[in-house]
Amino acid sequence: MHELERQYHIHCAPGEVGRYVILPGDPGRCESIAAHFDDARLVAQNREFTTYTGTLLGEPVSVCSTGIGGPSASIAMEELHKLGADTFLRTGTCGGIDMSVRTHDIVIATGAIRFEHTSLEYAPIEFPAVADFGMVEALVQACRALGYRFHTGVVQCKDSFYGQHSPEQSPVYYELLNKWESWKRLGVKASEMESAALFVVAAALHVRCGSCFHTVWNQEREKAGLDNEMSENTNSAVRVAVEALKLVIERDRAEAQTRPPTTGELFRHQVKRP
Repeated sequence: MHELERQYHIHCAPGEVGRYVILPGDPGRCESIAAHFDDARLVAQNREFTTYTGTLLGEPVSVCSTGIGGPSASIAMEELHKLGADTFLRTGTCGGIDMSVRTHDIVIATGAIRFEHTSLEYAPIEFPAVADFGMVEALVQACRALGYRFHTGVVQCKDSFYGQHSPEQSPVYYELLNKWESWKRLGVKASEMESAALFVVAAALHVRCGSCFHTVWNQEREKAGLDNEMSENTNSAVRVAVEALKLVIERDRAEAQTRPPTTGELFRHQVKRP
């Protein structure tokens, strides 16, 4: 592609995004997430990508929506990385699979099942989709500090929302149902649509990525006749993401005082800050 002043999809330019980025799916959630920042401002809006930049603990941070699924999420990560971002935290919603996961619970992904196709253009299927350990650690610490009920474990990622919720209507229903039974028997915590792609793309780009989710409901609990209200209020997951990012920033600062600057840090100092 031709060299552009702004990134082709997210429409952001050098100096307009921070090193640390929160990645929700819904553009409508970006403004409320940015309200947790200091001095937040709208940077760009294009297609499913809405970006705000502000500061946390004095460090430039951004929120950029990705839309639904791995393809657009990978585009956002690629283009944000070109602008200097190297730490990503996906936050959004999930549907519970394991019977212990209830509505309102936070699910922190330690890894993701690559039942999608975006990641195949970055790594062979044998390569695991795993979260950055330090990001998981910060998310767990944030949940404990905030007093939220949470789970850590593997999540399932897919490309078709209705393949999960209406598998019987698909011509390949037999595969979808059999796979779903496998996820249950393996203790998979929840289902969502972006983490597998983001974890693998992050590995390819040598950046950090973690993810946390608000559980909307659990279809397995509903089938079993257990309590299972529905909730789409993602405020708790957003708070966890913001607090975790603060912990990561503090840890990075402490580590920077005891080691020489990395190549990435030297590069960021050359990029104009927003």
